[in-house]
Amino acid sequence: MAHAIDDLEVSQLLARRSAEMAAVFMIGDGILGLLQPRRHVALWQERALGAEALVAPFVDRPGRRRAYAVLQIAAGIALAARQRIR
Repeated sequence: MAHAIDDLEVSQLLARRSAEMAAVFMIGDGILGLLQPRRHVALWQERALGAEALVAPFVDRPGRRRAYAVLQIAAGIALAARQRIR
């Protein structure tokens, strides 16, 4: 007989998947910011649906973007490491 998944289990599974997706985004965005800070910031500098304010502190400051990238990667890895199967 198949195991019935209750609402709590589904909710927990979705939360874990969401956290994993956030971790993947953080790591990937961090790697791009680390390797190509000027290009990556320039992409989001104009007409980016509100993201302009988020990248403003990094415009013409590739060192600052790289430092933030290292923090992003570390935080993404830490978030992913906290995820458990069950």
